Amino acid sequence: MHPETRLRLGITYPTLAELNRMTDDQLMVQLLAGVNDALAVLFERHHRLVFSIARKIVRDRGEAEDVMQNVFLEIFRSVAQFDPGKGSLKVWLLQYAYHRAINRKQHLNARSFYTQQSIEELAPFLPAGGSTLGGFAPGELNQMMQQGLATLGKVQKQVIELASYEGPSMKEIADKTPFG
Repeated sequence: MHPETRLRLGITYPTLAELNRMTDDQLMVQLLAGVNDALAVLFERHHRLVFSIARKIVRDRGEAEDVMQNVFLEIFRSVAQFDPGKGSLKVWLLQYAYHRAINRKQHLNARSFYTQQSIEELAPFLPAGGSTLGGFAPGELNQMMQQGLATLGKVQKQVIELASYEGPSMKEIADKTPFG
């Protein structure tokens, strides 16, 4: 419910200080009632735990941070599914974290993330003087990329955009494109 609507109806939400004093189960009830600040309190309480689980599984800080953010986003989206009778919020979060991290690791393995060389390993092979691979300046590479993309059809561009920016598998890309 929009804040102005709540004010007109005389509905007040707990303050952040009040939310901080609530149990996890109470926070989930508040979140279900539309008190979005409850998620911030839950995040503050549990983000380190979720991050540590994700980091141990995916073994990359950036990927673990993405998993952590996705876990809390999913908790927000599926708050109605939480049943305190089946276990604590902490257990629910750990299950989400574990499964999302395992899924992410499988995704990264499928794309050879763990076998890629770091830029530091490639440094001896890069040309000197600040240019990039192939001896081209960044502006030249950008111009060549734009020229190459301009020669592609709509579906070909869509495939490149999906593969470059969204990261689905080739099967998922095939399913999303008209000729898949």
